[in-house]
Amino acid sequence: MYLNDFSLSFTLIFVIGWYLLQSIAYYKFFEKAGQPSWIGFVPFYNYYVHLQIIGRPSWWLFLLFVPVVNFFIALTIHLDLLKSFGRYSYKDQSLGVIFAPVYMVYIAFSSATYEGKATEMPKRVRTVGQEWFEAIVFAVFAATFIRWIFMEAYVIPTPSMERSLLVGDFLFVSKINYGPRTPKTPLQIPLTHAKIWGTEIPSYIEAIELPQFRLPSLGKVERNDVVVFNYPVNDTYNRRPDGDFHPLDLKTHYIKRCVAIPGDEIEVRSGQVYLNGEKGKDPEMMQHKYFVETDQVIRDRVFSNYNIWEYGPAVTPEGKKGYVVLTTKYEAEQLTQLEFVKSAEPMFMNKENAEPRIFPNSRYFPWNADNFGPLKIPGRGFTIQIDEYSLAKYGSTIQDYENLTDVEIDEDKLIIDGQEVSEYTFTKDYYFMMGDNRHNSEDSRYWGFVPEDNVVGEASFIWMSMDEKGSFLSKIRWSRLFNVIE
Repeated sequence: MYLNDFSLSFTLIFVIGWYLLQSIAYYKFFEKAGQPSWIGFVPFYNYYVHLQIIGRPSWWLFLLFVPVVNFFIALTIHLDLLKSFGRYSYKDQSLGVIFAPVYMVYIAFSSATYEGKATEMPKRVRTVGQEWFEAIVFAVFAATFIRWIFMEAYVIPTPSMERSLLVGDFLFVSKINYGPRTPKTPLQIPLTHAKIWGTEIPSYIEAIELPQFRLPSLGKVERNDVVVFNYPVNDTYNRRPDGDFHPLDLKTHYIKRCVAIPGDEIEVRSGQVYLNGEKGKDPEMMQHKYFVETDQVIRDRVFSNYNIWEYGPAVTPEGKKGYVVLTTKYEAEQLTQLEFVKSAEPMFMNKENAEPRIFPNSRYFPWNADNFGPLKIPGRGFTIQIDEYSLAKYGSTIQDYENLTDVEIDEDKLIIDGQEVSEYTFTKDYYFMMGDNRHNSEDSRYWGFVPEDNVVGEASFIWMSMDEKGSFLSKIRWSRLFNVIE
């Protein structure tokens, strides 16, 4: 089960329900603390009285409206309220966080009595071990929460996005842009993803699997966004040592640029993307494969000066000597200014040369990476009539990603739950992703659409960039630090 965004009505019900439960708890807490109980239902004023009861400064009320900071302030005063009513144990504090505000109602109407301001109570005598344990637990909890709701760090492992993003770039990925997902596999070691650090051992247990939802977002995936997502295909990238595959929320992270959204018709002609019949927007640093014709040996230093890292000597069928390089159009033109370079021409595959691995099915659609489509991107509500060719295009998507329990495809027949259907309407949105390094990118041209529930977040900015070929401080690409990703 998956929701792209909570509906407005659901969000209102959730917020109102939370507020009512909190107010009911306040009603009893305030009565026990000698305050008028009716204040528990008064917005903002109830928070003010809450601060008075626990002994925190009144100006903390304003911090409750500062993003990110408000989470830690709310958590602190929430736990302080429990302490003011004698609930110090790890059990009470944990239940108060996990099941708030339901647990707060339980405590409010229990035999718990007001013992005074939490900030003025004698501090418990704790050993050094207990203090360290509490500090570590809080740090892990805070880091896990931030990683889940707001941002997660990510490192570029392959050159598929060069030159927009380089191998060794460390990114922050925003979860709130597209809405954070609730955990599907909750039993996992904090701050890990799929594996225990430095091993192939899974960092999770699949004993409990929850329905997955996406919380309200600032926006949706748009064309040209740089998106981090869980690689959707069950192949070697997602295979575990036991031969099974990682669950959806713990599949391998990929990063690509979204070139087409639901409802778009994508086509690639000689390397150029077209959307709905019109030329698409090219990434500023998009790379292609070029043949650089020259009779001389080009030193590594020359390629490095032109920001070219992927290259090798080559000879054309006509006998021309030179190098095959992956670079931008601008850098290729700059190379032709060198006196020993005769030309630099892009290397696009002929339309007639079909790639066996191409999506969706090379037997029906003999396309290649440079000449692809046209292909309609499915989305929620998109209906297809079932025949041999529509199933060749969309059959694997229906079978693998639409969360159907019993699907069978027999050339021109689609059988769901034992019943043959003549048409199918998609229940999810899908996206078409491509790397900016167009001739060195495993992307949607080869493995298909990215379902909406696989989207993790939007790449926001580079906070560190390391060049493994450098030495000492020269390893850091200083000019890339804190660059916004476009």
